[in-house]
Amino acid sequence: MTRIGIIRHGRTSWNNAGRAQGNTDIPLDDEGISMAYKLADRLSQENWDAVYSSNLLRAKQTAEIISKKLKDIPVQWDVRLREVGRGQIEGTTESERIKKWGDNWRKLNLGIESTDQVTTRGISLLEEIITQSTATNILIVTHGLFTRHILKILVPNINMDEHIKNTSLTTLLKTSRGWNCEMYNCTKHLEVKEI
Repeated sequence: MTRIGIIRHGRTSWNNAGRAQGNTDIPLDDEGISMAYKLADRLSQENWDAVYSSNLLRAKQTAEIISKKLKDIPVQWDVRLREVGRGQIEGTTESERIKKWGDNWRKLNLGIESTDQVTTRGISLLEEIITQSTATNILIVTHGLFTRHILKILVPNINMDEHIKNTSLTTLLKTSRGWNCEMYNCTKHLEVKEI
């Protein structure tokens, strides 16, 4: 059986400001780095044997912190794990989008990557990992919107009313009948009090 842990990268200044990041290469802010270390501490108490990551800086930084804590499991970088390309809205806030394009900006062709494009690249990578890797407990460090698109395909009945949080962990178990979601959007590591 294969177990996949899907992680959203740590916080960035653009996350904090509510800006659409897409493929713009934004680093973690100080809080994001702290969040990644807390997640890495948590994961070091669990059984993981492979790490895959988006090659965008915010995911790379998160994955590198995790990798070091997991006894330097090498990170395998893959562009298919990048965030949904946001086209012309990258770098903007919701209020800026409404001011520029109006309330119905989502209905405009602003160069945003389609759901089909995102799920095609994401599912192809997952199938490749499952068929080619000897690892059975695999971490994937990626992005919030990308994760939502993939989960809708793998676990169509999952309740995703809650926004996917920075450094959250969602775990999926591959069975003979498909994918089961064991845990969704868990950030219990952020609740740990520092001494």
